[in-house]
Amino acid sequence: MDVYYTFCFLAAVSVFLGFINQYVLRTQTTIAITAGSLALSLLVTGLGKLEIVELRDWVAQLLPVMNLEDLLLKGMLGFLLFAGSLHIDLLMLRNQKVEITLLAIVGTLISTFAVGYMMYALFALIGMPVDLVYCLLFGALISPTDPIAVLAIIKSLKAPEQVSIQVEGESLFNDGFGMVVFAVLYALAFQGTEPTLPAISHLFMVEALGGIALGLAIGGLFHWLICSTNDHSLELLLTLVIPTAGFAAANLLHVSGALAMVVSGIIIGNFTRERGFSRVSQHELDNFWTITEEFLNGILFLLVGLFLITIDFSPIDYVLIVAAIVIVLLGRVLAVGVPFQLLKRRRKYHPYTERILIWGGLRGGLALALAMSIPSGYLIGDTSNGSTHDLRHLWVVMTYGVVLFSIVVQGSTIAPLIRRSREAADPERAAPTPQPD
Repeated sequence: MDVYYTFCFLAAVSVFLGFINQYVLRTQTTIAITAGSLALSLLVTGLGKLEIVELRDWVAQLLPVMNLEDLLLKGMLGFLLFAGSLHIDLLMLRNQKVEITLLAIVGTLISTFAVGYMMYALFALIGMPVDLVYCLLFGALISPTDPIAVLAIIKSLKAPEQVSIQVEGESLFNDGFGMVVFAVLYALAFQGTEPTLPAISHLFMVEALGGIALGLAIGGLFHWLICSTNDHSLELLLTLVIPTAGFAAANLLHVSGALAMVVSGIIIGNFTRERGFSRVSQHELDNFWTITEEFLNGILFLLVGLFLITIDFSPIDYVLIVAAIVIVLLGRVLAVGVPFQLLKRRRKYHPYTERILIWGGLRGGLALALAMSIPSGYLIGDTSNGSTHDLRHLWVVMTYGVVLFSIVVQGSTIAPLIRRSREAADPERAAPTPQPD
């Protein structure tokens, strides 16, 4: 029962962090929970070193039983992606389809290869040679952006609609595409897939097209089921089946569950919402999945904080975290800047669009889940003198550092940038109203 009790207590901690944030920090919930999980993990680690409270051994025994990788990648991820895609408005995305496609596909590939090659050069420079495929794997897992935290800020501050749509569309679509790229590189790195163009193309097409096809089938089936009933409770229960049985089916069929959830979520959110749900039911649908998304995201960050208790940080870890933050930001600049050099030739954009997309490209739960799915036991470095490091350890540590920086630092400082963008879009409305004498 340790696993069940752990989930119960983590759920309680997540909710209480959100409650405390309402009265103390008053910041976005994801930012508060991320900072809170880090603070708790550091507190427990410190108490353990002072021999006041020792939880490290207990956590080390608990994590294998929980099977954290499968829990995140084959369980919680389906809920998070489906919940996020429910809010995509196809009508609003229509005018931005070229921009979102380039950012989600071309931008993700640019970021993956830019970050991968820079990490490859960095490890060679510090005398810790790492195979290029592993570095590209890190680029793939860290490139998809997380819409949850930044979208809440963008919507609350009423950012220009064009910018808001691009951030939302890119974040949700590059999650699915990034998962496909990661799956291909993972197969090359750990599953013995031949690095030939036909083999890579076949794997990519099966993952991507298979996931899209399954998503269409699932979305169509549940659209018909939901439209066939007037029971409000049953309608919500039917949506629950999609990220549970639907996501499990994608995993068993070895197609992209991420793309399947995004596609089916778009169908339910755009077509089924209007035809199968009443006005009251639509409100209940939005509330239910918003709460579910925030609740699971909070548990996800607390689980990673639990995992950090078992890690011994060395001086090289801190150096690599700082280097990873800089490299990922440079990769993001290229991922946004290159597509926009092409896009500016055909259309005029808000002057703050690129800056918000770059600084608002937060990393979150998906990156952490992918990093923790890497198998342990793969050693990198110089084996001749014993100066080796576990690949999974380094990738998880660097990913957590990047995620922490992006959500806490970027997420909490993007508000002034959005305000300036709103003022640039409508200076008269943003100007203060003159007071009478």
